[in-house]
Amino acid sequence: MTLPTQDTDVTHALRGLEADRSAVRLRAAMAAGTTPDPRFVGKLLERCAVEPDFQVREMLTWALTRHPAAVTVPALIGEVRSERDQARSQALHTLSKIGDRQAWPVITRALLSDAEDEVARSAWRAAVVLVPSGEENELADALATQLGRGGREMQLSLSRALIALGEVILPALHTSAAGPDPGVRAHALATEQLLRDPDAGFGFAIDEAKRVVALGPDAAIGTGGEEGD
Repeated sequence: MTLPTQDTDVTHALRGLEADRSAVRLRAAMAAGTTPDPRFVGKLLERCAVEPDFQVREMLTWALTRHPAAVTVPALIGEVRSERDQARSQALHTLSKIGDRQAWPVITRALLSDAEDEVARSAWRAAVVLVPSGEENELADALATQLGRGGREMQLSLSRALIALGEVILPALHTSAAGPDPGVRAHALATEQLLRDPDAGFGFAIDEAKRVVALGPDAAIGTGGEEGD
């Protein structure tokens, strides 16, 4: 008996997602998104958890966004609770792209402060997309507990997430800027500078903020900016 063409295409794509060559996996993920089918979802999620190639992971996410949220979002929420860091990070990244707020309850304070940097960064990005109206202040307070964490790339990710919430972050930033930790204070000041002047580069803002922290409260953050960031 000959399988219908659609079934043959699904079988081919599912096999392609497990191929040794990343180019083949990329094409298979593209095929799964171009012609969505509920049978793809499980395998796409499985590949997200283990896929080593960044471009393929992005295509897997795109393919998942092409499927109905009613199918993908519950499965992605399950992946956020996985013990595998990449599964959690990629599921959060995909949820941020889908933007369905039924996933909001999975964004816990513990997740926002996850010990794994990529999981935490993905959680920050997902949180500012999924946060329900009226809960932005609470989210800002939770995100502010991560100020000063990591290197510049990590700190820039947090600043961008905070800035996406708008001026509701100012009380949390002011509290952090008055705290005892100089790294937290500098990051809070730099984030406020970027909120007020989006054209200021993060490198410039953080260096100026560190200068202010070192010189004391009488110093002022200057104006200007830099390309990049």
